Amino acid sequence: MYWLILILSGVLEAVWATALGKSEGFTKLWPSVVFGVALIASMGGLAFAMRELPIGTAYAVWVGIGAALTVTYAMVFGEEAISWVKILLIVGLIGCVVGLKLVDSAS
Repeated sequence: MYWLILILSGVLEAVWATALGKSEGFTKLWPSVVFGVALIASMGGLAFAMRELPIGTAYAVWVGIGAALTVTYAMVFGEEAISWVKILLIVGLIGCVVGLKLVDSAS
């Protein structure tokens, strides 16, 4: 359950990071609202997951999921250039997140 909450919180991190960029310095209402709601839900989920998961692992997984999804979204929607190097780095980031989960499960 804690891992599921952490993964959902990581997804919400990508949502708030993307909304922050689209808010243009909080000058656009709806992206600013999405940012605030997603930020609170994401941080709340991270805090909840940290009740059971190690802080370093939880934070690294949360950031990794958020970063990978944010960059992927930006590349898919043409806001950032696509390159094989970026794709390989995102795959590596996801591999590291999965590795942290597997190491945590083994201990």
